[in-house]
Amino acid sequence: MTDPAPTPVDEWSVRRIVRTMVPLLAALSVLQLVSGTVLETYEAVLLRYPALLVLVPVQIGTAGNLASITCSRLTTQLYLGTYELSPSNPALRANAGAVFGLAATVFGAVGIAAWGIGLALGGSLALGRVLLISLVSGLCLAVLVVVASVAAVEVSYRVGLNPDDTTIPVVTNLCDIAGVLILFAVVSVVV
Repeated sequence: MTDPAPTPVDEWSVRRIVRTMVPLLAALSVLQLVSGTVLETYEAVLLRYPALLVLVPVQIGTAGNLASITCSRLTTQLYLGTYELSPSNPALRANAGAVFGLAATVFGAVGIAAWGIGLALGGSLALGRVLLISLVSGLCLAVLVVVASVAAVEVSYRVGLNPDDTTIPVVTNLCDIAGVLILFAVVSVVV
């Protein structure tokens, strides 16, 4: 009797997913503490300007959503065999263009809404400043979304991990941390 032929590693097995994801999620959770620590240092500014308090979760959540969508689309292209890391790749350019178009639209609307809510809560920041903060930080996050999404897909695939498992947690956590840092870097210049 002969031994059965070895089978390829089943990337859908619970064991492989857990073995990959537990260390990754643990490391990302530790990194989230950085975001909370930075946010705490700006507590006085947030309380003084309620519009900024409104912007924080929306900015990082929207950037994370854009990154999730981008990673999902790139991973799908990877599995379909249409993904190519090249500036001349029309699908890659279209995804990047969509991120920037969505960011300009959504972060503009978010800025106006945050200003209105901030005004209702007794805030004093002018619409132009809140809109500028929202758009500049949002477009900076859009750059991060595109670069991080492409890098996450590339690295996951090249090291033999399933990009479906790894890319979205990595980019959303990165957007959370960088979102807070970018937002308050822009606030420190504008306010």
